[in-house]
Amino acid sequence: METIKNYYFTDLSVMLGRSMRHHFRSVDTIITATIMPVALMLLFVYVLGGAIESGSNNYVNYLLPGVLLMAIANSMGYTSFRLFNDVQKGIFERFHSMPIARSAALWGHVLVSLVSNAVSVVVIILIAFIMGFRSPAGVLSWLAVIGILALFTLALTWLAAIPGLTAKTQDGAIAIAYPIHILPLISSAFVPTNTMPTVVSVFAENQPVTSIVNAMRALLNNQPVGNDIWIALAWCIGIMLVAYIFAMRAYKKRV
Repeated sequence: METIKNYYFTDLSVMLGRSMRHHFRSVDTIITATIMPVALMLLFVYVLGGAIESGSNNYVNYLLPGVLLMAIANSMGYTSFRLFNDVQKGIFERFHSMPIARSAALWGHVLVSLVSNAVSVVVIILIAFIMGFRSPAGVLSWLAVIGILALFTLALTWLAAIPGLTAKTQDGAIAIAYPIHILPLISSAFVPTNTMPTVVSVFAENQPVTSIVNAMRALLNNQPVGNDIWIALAWCIGIMLVAYIFAMRAYKKRV
């Protein structure tokens, strides 16, 4: 049993290394996942921030949680795209003809999404500090924020894996990115939901991103979190488990 575990983690590290090399060789992936969210943060803070009533004296403090989620959402299209390419090129079949763990190739894509998004999040937070972001949060609050971001990344990654494994065309594989992009925009990420029209406000207050943003914002500002953190965790874990089940079924059926 111990030997099997050792081989599995060795196989997984090889697949992770392969996917990481592909990721960091893609300039457009880096631009979309890191540079675009930073540009968006600069635009909202320095161009639009003065006209937005967020109820916060420091708009970058209000904005940062939403920008972090937007950065993670932006990368999901590439996860689907890379999985689709591996399926179309028969890469998984080649790996399965070798003495390696069957799930290692898929988990390699999942872990590279987690690692690459962690890098993007760190870069964005550092830029936010330069722009004036300040947080009175303690270590436990920061760890809670990191945990929420990791769960959100895993949930979206497994969701993105489904079209990556099942789509018939490249456009179909990356189509998952479009609705994911919209969710942060129609939430409390950029403006309070009570400033929106009633129909839009109702949707915004009852979709996953709003509760996740509110929980992260409260944690970073050392404020009472209330039920938002439990709602956020329920959304993340629920989406992750359902998406994982369907993605694994699609993986086993396809390869």
